Amino acid sequence: MQVCTTIADARKALEGAEHPIGAVLTMGALHEGHLTLVRKAREECGTVVASIYVNPTQFGDQSDLAAYPRGIQEDLCVLREEGVDVVFIPTDAEMYPPGFDTWVEPGKVAEPLEGVHRPGHFKGVCTVVLKLFNTLRPDKSYFGQKDAQQIMVIRQMAEDLALGVDVIAVPTTRERDGLALSSRNAKLDFAERQTAPVLYRALCLAQELALRGQRDAEIVRTAMRECISGESLASIDYVSVADAKTLEELTTIDTPALVSIAVSIGTTRLIDNVLLG
Repeated sequence: MQVCTTIADARKALEGAEHPIGAVLTMGALHEGHLTLVRKAREECGTVVASIYVNPTQFGDQSDLAAYPRGIQEDLCVLREEGVDVVFIPTDAEMYPPGFDTWVEPGKVAEPLEGVHRPGHFKGVCTVVLKLFNTLRPDKSYFGQKDAQQIMVIRQMAEDLALGVDVIAVPTTRERDGLALSSRNAKLDFAERQTAPVLYRALCLAQELALRGQRDAEIVRTAMRECISGESLASIDYVSVADAKTLEELTTIDTPALVSIAVSIGTTRLIDNVLLG
């Protein structure tokens, strides 16, 4: 496994690599969800490249950036065991050198949900992902469905800018109690960890209501809010039942819908989603 810290070295390491090249872009603190992506890439691709970079431009809260979990050596051991061929670990200076002044402005699909609650987040995401794509030049890139809006934003960017990268969504990996795996889960204390599965319970409630024939989206949203509000440590950012293609909030569930939530458990903000239809 080759470990590269510069763009030039990463490109050199991938010269003549067997195609397709599959990329898994991470911010480190790897867990089983990340490894699911790596294994999918290993299954489908001749070469697998992973990146580890905590991108500062997608964090609005600098204290959140400072507290983000890091463990490079542990991550490298895991990636080596999974048969990754190349790992790219750039510095901030490599990704944003002095004078850096070009940014990707995402479109409408980036405006609701996370776009409202984390202004500028997707601008940072798109800019760093474009730079990583241009550096690693993958044929395929794998992302977890937990970050559904992010996938939609990146897929739109890849299509609009003719990047030639197939953006692949992989089903969310969950704990036995339904909690979606996330690097942020490590920040939960015992009581918060016991509370956190309420996100999945609320999403399952939405699925159950839809299966029973409920088509009024506001009734579904209200039921989910009530489910979450029953937990004293949980604070709702948003509960959404939106068109799965546009993310416009639905009045009637008569088209495939993305049901998504963002909830703070104590001071840790978690997101999750399920698809209806």
